[in-house]
Amino acid sequence: MSGSAPATARRSVREVRERVEAVPDPELPVIGLGDLGVVRSVAPGADGVLEVEITPTYLGCPALPAITSAVREVLAACGHPDGRVRQVLSPPWTTDRITAEGRRKLAAHGIAPPASPAPDGPVTVELGGVPCPHCGSRATRPHSAFGPSRCQSVLWCTACREPFPHLTAL
Repeated sequence: MSGSAPATARRSVREVRERVEAVPDPELPVIGLGDLGVVRSVAPGADGVLEVEITPTYLGCPALPAITSAVREVLAACGHPDGRVRQVLSPPWTTDRITAEGRRKLAAHGIAPPASPAPDGPVTVELGGVPCPHCGSRATRPHSAFGPSRCQSVLWCTACREPFPHLTAL
């Protein structure tokens, strides 16, 4: 017995990206980093070392150390123990980066997602509040500017009388 750990086969860039994107967000564990739009790229750097670029949802995000650690664990498990995690701050993250699947997952777990990004072409204007994730009513109003995490507020549905978190649009 040699005492050294067995070498892990190197996974492809595509496989690493899939695994990194599946890492749950520490503050919103119902959604992965990919659907949240935090993962910018997974590609070899100029020196050939695999590099994961992430953009935090906002400067000072307290989840960033946990996200970085989790991505490093994925890199090591995929045979890239020397892989790097790099923060990219420009352009900044916006809620437009949340995928349609991410918005669906948030709503399914009682978190009202921000409005979908405007498609190319005419912009649809909707009157009323944020749709309640419980009953769908737009009869909602602000309840607290402070939600379960810094990027959320709490709204109140006057139709079903349930409070719910709302991911604040950025």
